[in-house]
Amino acid sequence: LPSHFLSKSTDHRAGKQQNGEAETSTVDDVFDNTYKEKSGKPPMVFVWRNIILMSLLHLGALYGVTLIPSASPSTLAWSAVCYFLSALGVTAGAHRLWSHRSYKGSFPLRVFLALSNSMAFQNDIFEWARDHRAHHKYSETDADPHNATRGFFFSHIGWLLVRKHPDVIERGQKLELSDLKADSVVMFQRRHYKLSVLLLCFLVPTLVPWYFWGESLVVAYFIPGLLRYALVLNATWLVNSAAHMWGNRPYDKTINPRENAFVALSAVGEGFHNYHHTFPFDYAASEFGSKLNLTTAFIDLMCFLGLAKDCKKVSKEMIRSRVKRSGDSSYKSG
Repeated sequence: LPSHFLSKSTDHRAGKQQNGEAETSTVDDVFDNTYKEKSGKPPMVFVWRNIILMSLLHLGALYGVTLIPSASPSTLAWSAVCYFLSALGVTAGAHRLWSHRSYKGSFPLRVFLALSNSMAFQNDIFEWARDHRAHHKYSETDADPHNATRGFFFSHIGWLLVRKHPDVIERGQKLELSDLKADSVVMFQRRHYKLSVLLLCFLVPTLVPWYFWGESLVVAYFIPGLLRYALVLNATWLVNSAAHMWGNRPYDKTINPRENAFVALSAVGEGFHNYHHTFPFDYAASEFGSKLNLTTAFIDLMCFLGLAKDCKKVSKEMIRSRVKRSGDSSYKSG
């Protein structure tokens, strides 16, 4: 994977930065070629608590599907709002802001994204970013938390149902995480994570439709609560599974991550995965701006409002050079 070098030009009005002076997001999102897997595989240890909880969640989500005809239009609209907010907490927050530092967020924006992240309930920001940096640094190896070479099921959900490979733990402890520890919003959320999840992932999605337009608690709990939560989880997991298996590789044919339009749509912009693993520092996680990429549109809006700045972007020259050097010949501009 490439070093973090960008072309030099800055759009001050939109807060988009293209800096060619070796500016880095973090060295821990660049693949480590020195890592060598150890011989032998440790036994797989099931985490039965997670297996039971995930099973119950998905059964509840399926029941929520049967309740959709009885839900009011307002409840369905609220479910969509909760889906989008939850997704932003992961994509614009834990992923592009905190894992890759691909742009800078103001304190109000960071608070908003931390709250949205708690609504998503995918581990706190600190843990999510740590695991994601390990995923990039040791992609498709034993030190990758959701190593896609272990199959679709493992990379999608199975990695959460078993104990982590010892290399994931060992290498994760060696990552540089001082920026996360220095962020007061990240550490506040980490300290109060369980309470924030209870309030924002379950109580708020359930109580708002019940209180404001008289939706039944059952419908409110199972649709904007459980069904929405399960859908956001699976949309995120598809980035780890489907987007590492199906699609083209126009930027780097030597790595597994692919361009997958369905994943981009469901995960509000995170499906341009061959591009992202080739240029992990790009704030858009795509060459094509906000096309099938609501997260990029959101960040652009935050820049316009003065709540975000210094968005890192890859130059067209670098993209063309990389496509010619290592692409699979499927590249199309636009």
